[in-house]
Order: sequence, then structure tokens, then C-alpha cells
Amino acid sequence: MKQIFNRKKISVLSPIVCAALLSVLTTNQASAQAATGQDTVWKPAINKVVKKDKLPSGFVYLDEVIPEAQYQIRYYGKYNFTGAPVSGYKAPLAISTSKAANALKRVSDDLSGKGYILRIYDAYRPQKAVNRFVAWSLDASDIKNKALYYPGLDKRNLFELGFISRKSGHSRGSTIDLTLADKKTGTLVDMGSPYDFFGDISYYNTTLVSTAQHQNRKILKDAMVRQGFKPYAKEWWHFTLIKEPYPATYFDFNVE
Repeated sequence: MKQIFNRKKISVLSPIVCAALLSVLTTNQASAQAATGQDTVWKPAINKVVKKDKLPSGFVYLDEVIPEAQYQIRYYGKYNFTGAPVSGYKAPLAISTSKAANALKRVSDDLSGKGYILRIYDAYRPQKAVNRFVAWSLDASDIKNKALYYPGLDKRNLFELGFISRKSGHSRGSTIDLTLADKKTGTLVDMGSPYDFFGDISYYNTTLVSTAQHQNRKILKDAMVRQGFKPYAKEWWHFTLIKEPYPATYFDFNVE
């Protein structure tokens, strides 16, 4: 974050002005924290959504396989880079292929013994949601969440930078976006950057995070790799099952 005012000049500001500046900074910081997922002391409520239970053969609800995990499905609400609920997300549910779910359950069991639980942000993603992301990226006038998710980038370059594509592994049903939380407290593990932030700091091997933060990323990555998931170098939270059951099929049923 750039320094906002010069230390040498701060003495000429009245106490009232200083208080106002601090208030603005605190408010903006809280807003950014809420929108980008740095809600490290917040534990999502147990999911009590009524499910339609009309999934295609081979798909399951992840909370039925991994009930101990936290679920914060960002694209169901407005706290995502588009700033609005995303097409196809009719309920805050995580869906995946049963094969990916079973592998992820093994990840959860493995990490539980080390004091962690999973927080899942996204799993299966309808093609219509991917189409919405494409349309959003092409709308140069919509930059309301630029400061929170892509402050250093022009959204029109998100394609060539590998953050957005017209086809997503998520739509094949075996890709997961997730992080770690403390098993006892439910607080997020510090990964050094928030979920869905577009920038170099989200790269797994970035030098912009601390040694401890990179070690936390490694704990997640190693656990996922052990169970057959492949990481994505540009997003520390993104993993795809290597032996996915539908490697060439992009589904479009709603999340509900």
C-alpha cells in the first residue's frame, strides 16, 4: 500500500483531521477485508440450504462427502471480482464429480491430523458462469471492484495473463478452489494474498509473500498433490484432479 501522507507534515494536521483520516482508512480496510475474503476470524455457518438433488450421474454435493469443511461459495453472492451474483449459482453449494470429492475427502482427512480443515470457495462451475466472466472482462466500464481484486491490471488483459478463459476446468467438475482454516478456531490460515486476487502475489512461487505464508501454501499444495490433484501456478488456491472423469466435457447445469 502506498503511503498516503508524509510523516513530516502530519504535525500540522489538526486532531480532528487526523481522526477523520484514520476513520476513512479503517472503513476502507474493513470493506476490502470483507470483499476479498481476509475474514480470518469468521467461520461460515453450517450449510442448511435445501438442495434440488437433481445432479447428473457422477456428481455429488461436497458437503455430504466432507461435512467438516467450511463452505463459502463466493459466486453465489456479491463478494467476488464481478461484484454481483454469478449466472448459474442458484444456491451456495459446492458440487463436484464423485471421484474428485472422494480424493478431496482424503485430503481433508490427511490435513485434519495436522490441525487443519478445508474452506471451499468454488468447485463445479456452470459454463454460463464462465460466459458471464468473459462478458464482464470485456465491459471496460465495470471496474467497481478493481481496487480490491485487480488494482494493478487492466481487466481486458486478464485473458492473456491466464486469470480468465472461455473454458474452465471447473466446468468439467473436478477442479476445486480452496484454502485452509484452523481446525479448532475456524480461522483462515494466512496464505499471503486473498482468494481470487489477480496479480503476481497469487502465483504459488511468488517472492511477494513471507516464508511462513509460502510454507502455508506448500502445506495445502503438498496435501492436494498427494491425492492426485494438479496445482495451477498462477493461483495458489486452484487444483484439478489429474485423472478427472470428464476431461473433455463442459457442463452447464445450475448449482442448486
